[in-house]
Amino acid sequence: MKLRIAIWSGVGALVVVFWTLYISATSPTPLGIVRTLAYLTCPIALAGHYTLSFYFVLFMNAATYALVGLVVEAMRGHYKPRWISN
Repeated sequence: MKLRIAIWSGVGALVVVFWTLYISATSPTPLGIVRTLAYLTCPIALAGHYTLSFYFVLFMNAATYALVGLVVEAMRGHYKPRWISN
């Protein structure tokens, strides 16, 4: 379970790196569906009107994904079918 939560956290960090590279390569302000996707996959982006460092956003998004992963993995373990041997 710890490994899966670490994977969730790593995916959260990769999402920040992807959005940073994408926004740097395109226009400085994403519009339309791109902005919506950025807000859904990187919730700390909602605080965009504040000056946030890249590393802070990276850490916060990784922590958010780790928390989501913890909830998902706990629910997954709870609802996992259990085989009853005869």
